[in-house]
Amino acid sequence: MSDHERTGKGPSMADVAARAGVSAQTVSRALRGHPYVTVDKRDRVLAAAETLGYRMNAAAKALSSGRTRLVGVVMMATDGYAGAATHALAEQAARTRGYGVTVTQTPSLELPEVLAAVRRLEEGGAEALVLALPLRQSDPMLEDVAARLPTATIGGSPVLAARRFDVDQQEVARLVTDHLLGLGHRTVHHVSGPVDWIDAVQREQGWRDALDRHGTAAPDVLRGDWSAAAGHRIGLALFEDPAVTAVLAANDDTAIGLVRALHDLGRHVPGDVSVAGVDDIPLAAFTSPRLTTVRQPFQALTRIAVSTVIAHLEGSAAPVVDTDLAPELVVRESTGSARP
Repeated sequence: MSDHERTGKGPSMADVAARAGVSAQTVSRALRGHPYVTVDKRDRVLAAAETLGYRMNAAAKALSSGRTRLVGVVMMATDGYAGAATHALAEQAARTRGYGVTVTQTPSLELPEVLAAVRRLEEGGAEALVLALPLRQSDPMLEDVAARLPTATIGGSPVLAARRFDVDQQEVARLVTDHLLGLGHRTVHHVSGPVDWIDAVQREQGWRDALDRHGTAAPDVLRGDWSAAAGHRIGLALFEDPAVTAVLAANDDTAIGLVRALHDLGRHVPGDVSVAGVDDIPLAAFTSPRLTTVRQPFQALTRIAVSTVIAHLEGSAAPVVDTDLAPELVVRESTGSARP
């Protein structure tokens, strides 16, 4: 009699191993689809798991059918709103189609790190991939994976074998810069994101283009890291200059840090300085003052990317790209007319 039969508890991996005549490690490998398990041992493990009603029998069935119904998502290891929103929205989009999502993070945008993350998902049974990464370049090995598995990218990553869905980040910056110049500010300063993020590079270019179109010289760019802490630190130095009257922040977190710096310096928003961000995070509508920002269509981007790779798996037509993937300027109280 097995332990689970004596105790009344569900069967364990050890029970499956005993019935199949293999080690617990072999059971684990077989149920995860590890390539270094013989056909005979895998069949014995699947049969034992099915007979005992082992809780991983869903994995066993997946191995039998050759389907895991899993979409893998690769993301940057950040605590920003965009990452959390993408994770949650990907799960929602997949669940409505009867799929699950497995997510892994990469600590940097270096290609070896990205490839290692992709490899983890593929080894874990992901049938398709969504790369929610702001990559600036592709790689032959990454192209091979994208050719082998249905792949979509969010954020402008230049993977040629993937379906790409992104927002024009240059337009994002132009919207804000035009808005601030239209309020009478002589120029607009920019606190950017990290230079290794394609979103930051494109927003900086859009800001420069808008200033150039208005015949305004671009001030020196101030480099941040997407965080409120960086915005606060940079703002404490930047706002010592009374000539600074308008700032485009790389994202809403940075903008919130800038507003706090102005408060600490005894200056007013937007009376002394207008501040605008990017993303329209939920908090933006509740800051004091409420934050002018550019709304990014995270929900539509994620839904279309996940739906596209699932449609590929199902052999059905890819969904039509939403028309609401354009960025939208949301004007609130943190921006106002330039002071005399």
